[in-house]
Amino acid sequence: MNRIFLALVTCSLVCSYQARAEKNNLSQIVHFNISENRADIALTEFARQSNLTIIVPYDRVVSAKTHELVGNYSVIDGAITLLEDSGLYLSVSNSGQLFIQTYNDLEGKHSMLYKNKLSTAVVLAMSSLAASQAIAEDAQAKDVEELVVTGYRGSLLKSLDEKRNAINSKETIMAEDIGKFPDLNIAESIQRVPGVAISREGGEGRNITLRGFSPSFTRTTLNGMEVPAGSDGLDSGGVTINAGRAFDFHVFASELFNRVDIQKTTTAKMEEGGIAGTVDLYSAKPFDFDGFKFAASAQDSYNDLSKKNDPRIALMVSNTFADNKLGALLSVAYSDRTVRQEGFGTVRWTTPIATNDTYPASAKPVVTGQIAESNCALNGSSVAAINCLWSPRLPRADYFGNDQERLGITSSLQYKPSDSAKLTFDILHSELSNTRLNYNSMEWFLTHNEVTPLAITVNPDGKRILAGTFADVESWIESRDQSSDSKFDQYVLSGEFNLSDSLTLNAMVGKATNEADREEVRFYAVSKSHTYSFDFSDNADIPKVSWGSGYNYNDPANYNMTTANNRSNYVKKDNLTSKIDLKFTQDNYSIDTGIAYNDRKVESREGTGKYPAAFSAVGYTKALPVSDFGKGLDGTLVPFPVADFDAIYKANIIAKEYTDKLSAAWIVGEETLAAYVEVNNKFDLGSMLLRTNFGVRAVDTNVSSQAWLNTKAVDVERSYKNFLPSMNFSLDVTDTLVTRLSYGKTMTRPDMGSLNIAGPNFGYTTRTVSNLGNPGLKPYESNDIDFGAEWYFAEEALLAANYFYKNVTTSLKTDIVEKLIDSEYHDAIFADPQYDAAYNADPRTTLYTHYIPVNDNKGFDVKGYELIYQQTFSFLPGFLANTGVVTNFTHVSAGDMTGLSKNSYNFTLYYEQDKYGIRVSANNRDSYLLSKPGGNGHVAEMKQGPTHIDMSSFYNLNDNLKLTVEMINMTDEEERIYGTGDGTMDMTREINHTGRQLLVGVRYSL
Repeated sequence: MNRIFLALVTCSLVCSYQARAEKNNLSQIVHFNISENRADIALTEFARQSNLTIIVPYDRVVSAKTHELVGNYSVIDGAITLLEDSGLYLSVSNSGQLFIQTYNDLEGKHSMLYKNKLSTAVVLAMSSLAASQAIAEDAQAKDVEELVVTGYRGSLLKSLDEKRNAINSKETIMAEDIGKFPDLNIAESIQRVPGVAISREGGEGRNITLRGFSPSFTRTTLNGMEVPAGSDGLDSGGVTINAGRAFDFHVFASELFNRVDIQKTTTAKMEEGGIAGTVDLYSAKPFDFDGFKFAASAQDSYNDLSKKNDPRIALMVSNTFADNKLGALLSVAYSDRTVRQEGFGTVRWTTPIATNDTYPASAKPVVTGQIAESNCALNGSSVAAINCLWSPRLPRADYFGNDQERLGITSSLQYKPSDSAKLTFDILHSELSNTRLNYNSMEWFLTHNEVTPLAITVNPDGKRILAGTFADVESWIESRDQSSDSKFDQYVLSGEFNLSDSLTLNAMVGKATNEADREEVRFYAVSKSHTYSFDFSDNADIPKVSWGSGYNYNDPANYNMTTANNRSNYVKKDNLTSKIDLKFTQDNYSIDTGIAYNDRKVESREGTGKYPAAFSAVGYTKALPVSDFGKGLDGTLVPFPVADFDAIYKANIIAKEYTDKLSAAWIVGEETLAAYVEVNNKFDLGSMLLRTNFGVRAVDTNVSSQAWLNTKAVDVERSYKNFLPSMNFSLDVTDTLVTRLSYGKTMTRPDMGSLNIAGPNFGYTTRTVSNLGNPGLKPYESNDIDFGAEWYFAEEALLAANYFYKNVTTSLKTDIVEKLIDSEYHDAIFADPQYDAAYNADPRTTLYTHYIPVNDNKGFDVKGYELIYQQTFSFLPGFLANTGVVTNFTHVSAGDMTGLSKNSYNFTLYYEQDKYGIRVSANNRDSYLLSKPGGNGHVAEMKQGPTHIDMSSFYNLNDNLKLTVEMINMTDEEERIYGTGDGTMDMTREINHTGRQLLVGVRYSL
């Protein structure tokens, strides 16, 4: 196969291939409507609209950009206008065949000398030009084949093109095929981009961390508008329902999208909100394809831990009608997923003195080993040295079972009434349902004064208990029945209008809603007191455990059931967006301006149910629902009895019926109005091309925070303004080397928890205020600088380095502030039965000590670098020519930021040819901070950085039918959270795994 030329034989779509070169009429007048685009895309349109066949050197045009071409032109004048400044020209062989060539073909070297119209016209007329004739005749003699790079390698090539041609620093992920994204989960695809790390839940990617910033600092858009997406989560993830700004990517099926852009530097045109960056998601449109397209896939998924087979199916159908003026597309994706997560946890280690109590003074345990702390004291009084030893708070075996269903539907209608107008209406619906039965076998060490140590072995570090036997211990077996649903709907109407040859108008209005609810019933089965032993000698994560002789751990008669929780939670997020953008284009510059209005609202509610009195567990427990508990872990997990929810519900002991808790309800709203202007230019600097982008964005934000205090509605409104300049420079030093420099002022608005005013505590006798949000908070602000160099040293290859520096000038902290209570709260305070005028604490005249979040101008820096290497090894002999590698490394330095991994890397090795292909990907991130200080006396809590290895392969049975085999988490990586104790220690809080996932399927496309 000739790898130089891609034959864009587009006239076969509108006429027979018999159209020969002698019929080419270069002076014919054609009405063109081609937008500014990549040269390969624009030339395809040029060939189709002029009804001509053009041979194109694909590897040379993918990095070129063409001008907009709208109006009536001869083929010659149209080609001149379209290709001016691109380094490309149209050539004609002696036989009349049309070819696209570069000035390198004419001058024997790369040239950035952009010809004027006269000289270009001369070149077009020189059909006897030796270079063009030689290339044309060579191509004809060799019977040029069509070369279309597809699959994973094709998606990489398109992504490189997008990166190279962008004015700002950006990464792009493209679909491999219709309805086929590179990974099963959008977050897991994004994690392969330099600078991105993800957090997982139940073995699946959920949130992303971009350049060290936590998920709420990354703004996410879908089909051009900012969208909310939230769901509930496991306790291990610290989430009840996501009511904040962080985007839950696992809500959506990956098959719904055909492209993701990760914007790392800003332009004035981009909406504000993401200091870390912006993730833009795009679903497919009918005009993305030529005519009828159909794709369907079906997979069977098997997990080696749950031993369950789950289906995953998707289909997409698209067509254009009425002479390509009307298009319609529908896609559907559905999947079941059975999650089984198992492990062991301590719910943190702690010491008796950290919990402000001690072991009973009467305890005289046998101590083996040396205790490091010789002067153990509590509140200034000496206590036994064993009270300074760290021990597990709630040592327990953990089981999380989840049946998950996900449904996604997209629909897109497009209408093109004329060459100067296009309307698009997009609809996206997604549902995520979880049914969880979660169980934990806790031993109660929370109150040390009720536990008697009998024998203790001290760890060699002298700071913690390595093994111990204790009397008077209670088992608290926790059982949770949880159900949750998350529903997302988006409607977007957009239009593109060419008002003249130089003036374009884009408009959009959209609405997105995400509703997430969760119901939970939780029971504790509390045992009689007994002896309990643990021993971490052989395994620091999972101890050997035992109970005293004569005690039957599984006998329900030894337990009473008590209700720990019976409540519901509901969060609704609404976004309304409208935008108008106007673009004025001239030969070497363009001016963009526009306005954008957003109305965001988050509503949170909580319901409370009945709490029955304690009852005997006899008749209301059952065995743990798996027979191989602990399989695949380096340690033994002991099965335990759990609540039988079916029996409990049948006996009408408890019901999932809830009353709205008004005092816990809150609504936070934001209205923003923004305007921007930006100028884009191109300059010749000798043989180099400089592209520039200068702009400024101004935005006005109005915040409202509503809650109900003492049945009184309280509504607080505040506002602020921001002025956000930005500039981007892209210099084509050579035809293979691009350098970039960017500056931008960015912002991220405070999270909803900081703005929420529900449930404050007013201390009238102490004149204090706590647990109160602050709607008057200003956003985080940052000054960002990026510098990068990209070397496209070979076909489908890149070597790049990028340095970034973010100076966050305004952030948030919780502080103590002496001030009057804001007037909006006065009526609620006077309605409070606890308030008494005799306290002389009138909030209108008396200063109160507020413990509230405030803005912090101290600032901090985030800086780092990214390294990228990508190449197809086509220069190697034999089968190695079909191999390639994609890899990147990121280092970030930012002090004690939560969620920050200092180092992370991605590595993908692939082999791909027309018939079959395979790729293996590895992803790793350093351990990262969860909290500092940590809970229960820890200096910090950390999460161990995992290494995930995935595999994907295919075999083409024919042009339309493909077999696929994929494996997720090939090494069954463990997730581990740990505490640092005094700052030098490593004590497991939780360790678990979810098993390997094998998917075998078939894909059909037409």
